Amino acid sequence: MAKNPRRDTLVWGFILIILGFIFLLETLHVDAWDEVARLWPLALILWGSWKLYFGIKERSESGKTGYHGQE
Repeated sequence: MAKNPRRDTLVWGFILIILGFIFLLETLHVDAWDEVARLWPLALILWGSWKLYFGIKERSESGKTGYHGQE
């Protein structure tokens, strides 16, 4: 499974934008960290969904149908 550097760059870009937005809200005296602390499991769900989607997509594009690439 080859890594896609463009996809990695996009993910890190989104992470930096979200962190910057949270810090901006804190500067404007909006208590964003409480919401982040309450909703952090949502990030795990989204990350897992992302990995599943692209894993299934990559597997279907490569034509492998068996378990661990075995037909």
